[in-house]
Amino acid sequence: MNSASGNFFDLPQTLSKGFETFQEIISNENLTVERIISTGQVTPNSQWLEQDKNEWVLLLQGESELVFVDGERWELKKGDYLLIPKNKKHKVSSTSIEPPCIWLAIYY
Repeated sequence: MNSASGNFFDLPQTLSKGFETFQEIISNENLTVERIISTGQVTPNSQWLEQDKNEWVLLLQGESELVFVDGERWELKKGDYLLIPKNKKHKVSSTSIEPPCIWLAIYY
């Protein structure tokens, strides 16, 4: 996407059922802003996500649950946001299909 304007709620004509859709909005060496669209995808049980930057996420649409390696769980609904500190292992345990989850993710 990486353009100067657009509408965050305009969805692509087809959405993958196998993979989330990641669209970079802006990026430089210190900051990345992206839109993520989830349609039922989850992190595999044997895998943990771990970023080398802080990740702040805002769920603009849909519902999701995030689980952390220490057992902490967060159920997110439309409008909820969460800061995931860098190197904190986590996984997405659920995302809604209808409506799809639309995330604003900021990495810094």
